[in-house]
Amino acid sequence: MMGVKLPLFSKIMVWFFLNLLLLAAIFLLIFGLNVQFERSAPIFGEAANRLEAVSRLIESATDELSRDERDAILKKYSDAYKVDFFLFDFEGKQLGGQPVTLPAAVYDDITHFSGFGPRPSNIPSNQPRRGPGGLAPPGLPQTMSFTTADPTNYWKIIRTLTFISGKNEPIRSRLIARSDSPNGNGLFFDPWPWVFLAAAVVGISIIFWLPFVRSITKSVKQMTEAAEKIAAEDFTVRVDDRRKDELGGLGASINNLAKRLSGFVSGQKRFLGDISHELNSPLARMQFALSILEERVRAENQPHVVDVREEVELMSKLVGELLSYSKSGLHGAAVKLESVNLRSLVERVVDRETTAGKHDVEIAVNENLAAKAQPELLFRAIANVVRNSLDHAADKGKVGISAKKNGRHVILTVSDDGPGVPEEMLEKIFDPLFRVQDDRSRDTGGTGLGLAIVKTCVEACGGHVFARNRAPSGLEIVIKLDKP
Repeated sequence: MMGVKLPLFSKIMVWFFLNLLLLAAIFLLIFGLNVQFERSAPIFGEAANRLEAVSRLIESATDELSRDERDAILKKYSDAYKVDFFLFDFEGKQLGGQPVTLPAAVYDDITHFSGFGPRPSNIPSNQPRRGPGGLAPPGLPQTMSFTTADPTNYWKIIRTLTFISGKNEPIRSRLIARSDSPNGNGLFFDPWPWVFLAAAVVGISIIFWLPFVRSITKSVKQMTEAAEKIAAEDFTVRVDDRRKDELGGLGASINNLAKRLSGFVSGQKRFLGDISHELNSPLARMQFALSILEERVRAENQPHVVDVREEVELMSKLVGELLSYSKSGLHGAAVKLESVNLRSLVERVVDRETTAGKHDVEIAVNENLAAKAQPELLFRAIANVVRNSLDHAADKGKVGISAKKNGRHVILTVSDDGPGVPEEMLEKIFDPLFRVQDDRSRDTGGTGLGLAIVKTCVEACGGHVFARNRAPSGLEIVIKLDKP
């Protein structure tokens, strides 16, 4: 059955909401479906329990004591917990602790009960006025929090009941804790449960999203690599196009593009080969006719015949290069690679391409160094590179040929001391019919196919070729092949 085609945006949103549902299910399971957390819940850590325990201890220790004794008790706890403790009644009168002027918000809260539960005097008579540990009855809010500025302080107000010496009934009082730190030295807030919670959320989300994100990045990476290979004229590459979203459609488009480009390029080279074959015969007849005409024409017309013959020879050379280029690109998988001794092959190339005394060619290739290639194609590639270097080297300049091992590869370099190539043209000189000079005169020479043939021959051997400028001048053509 055909899979449902779902847009990538919809997939991301569905995955997002599934992630939220998973997190909600986990939290509900952990906290027993009790979504209204008490301050003693694990999510708030031990801070609330510590503050409640300290308030009970202070409440018990200050019962039926004088003001000086309460001050001493509160100072002892303040020093121990690095938090200032004060005791006030519900009318705003200080009952203990160092003298302090309360901020308006704190003062209003201890003297008014808005948002802080009913007054203790309104507690029904059948409900105890004093809960466990001497605190206010259960069910009433126990703690309020405030933050004040200039200077920044953090306040906690705990509802208590305090017995005053000489009075039978306890006084509705408020134990106030003040700190300049938001965590109140561990009494106000414990950050670790929240840190663990955040880490758990991040960890669960990563585990949940990882397969989905990896599938997207894997497809994108595969398509990026395919695009780079297509740009390097490797049209055999294919990507996985089975996805039912935009990435699957893009993969199918890339595969179709590679297939069509392969057909275009192969057809173009076949066309060039066919045209070259067709042009060879009339060009040969023209050269034969010119040789006869040259013998019979008068002396004053000889220069015109020579000009025509040179043009015909240039056309013949261009046709030959076109034929070589078309052949070099049609080998494909039929090329059988073998171990080729580079020293002997380079010496054959130099013997054929150089004229004694015109150029100095230095060969620095080890006699035992070999590369994996097709001998005829590699010979043609190196010959074209050497010919190009000899043409562009300075007058009687030096051309160097060297080779060395580099890991699993062999690097062969042909260098000259000519003018080099503008940096922006280094990648273009391997394109068919590209020339650094725009003119096509016989003085500059060349057909613009020599280095294109080099590229197709080297790539047919499973290698890579590129160019770089030398300092202070000159050009290097680098051929990278696998070791046998």
